[in-house]
Amino acid sequence: MWPVGLIGLCNGYKISWPGFTWTFLTNHAHVLLCIYRDPGTRLWDVRLSGGITERMAQKIVTELAEADYVAVEIRGRCNRYQVRRNLRLRHPLETQHSVEPFLDLLGFEA
Repeated sequence: MWPVGLIGLCNGYKISWPGFTWTFLTNHAHVLLCIYRDPGTRLWDVRLSGGITERMAQKIVTELAEADYVAVEIRGRCNRYQVRRNLRLRHPLETQHSVEPFLDLLGFEA
């Protein structure tokens, strides 16, 4: 659960969670949206936007990359990410849909 009034930053937008104890999306969805919106984002910024630790952000990015939803390109000390929009969602209730409509609905064109 996030602390009441926690404020974060995602791609330059100030966001806050005014006491909500749950959301409709998972941390994986939040991380995917953040890196889709800003392919050059830092894990520090992903952490702030999702209300998770930097270690958890790294773990989720690794899991998304291992599942082939995200390609990671290392550029010196920075990473650049590319979301693979054509892959199907994983849950049995959602497998008829790809990631693309989800990103179109909640993200914006990268």
